[in-house]
Amino acid sequence: AAFTQEWPAPGIRHQLSYTIPFSETGTTFGINDLLINYRFQLREETSGGPAISPRLSVILPTGRADRGLGDDVVGLQVNVPASKQFGDFYVHANAGFTWLPDVTRTPNVAGSGIWRVAPMLNLMLEAVFLINESATISPGFRRGWNFGDRQLVVGAAVPITWQNRDSTAALLAYFSYELPFR
Repeated sequence: AAFTQEWPAPGIRHQLSYTIPFSETGTTFGINDLLINYRFQLREETSGGPAISPRLSVILPTGRADRGLGDDVVGLQVNVPASKQFGDFYVHANAGFTWLPDVTRTPNVAGSGIWRVAPMLNLMLEAVFLINESATISPGFRRGWNFGDRQLVVGAAVPITWQNRDSTAALLAYFSYELPFR
């Protein structure tokens, strides 16, 4: 699970956020390493091209590495996502890497397709590839409701991951309560 809070800094083109991930390892649970994020809206989507919003994150060693909840080192993460809408179909792509000194350098590529079946109901298929490590395919859905200028969104997915010739499946639940942007 993860909690992310985003703020315009000072507007929608520049955003700061933090992410607090939580996990359970089978023997313990707790907070993992914290991410402090900066996202820049490099390009707005147009009829001729996608939206592009690079993100730079500093990874802070707030998790207990001795319990499998962190890596005990300051790191960096860079991602460059692109998104484009085609009617009721949305395509997203992302490429980046995570660098944890003396621990790992992990390049990744990801993509998703989202189909707006009805207003506020989406079917999704996402894939994430950690180069030379793992592959995850995740079918799911999300449903939203508007309450005045606020929005509630719930969703679920079943990520299936292949790593070292083994596969695992999980259940991912999503909950978001969106406040108005001013």
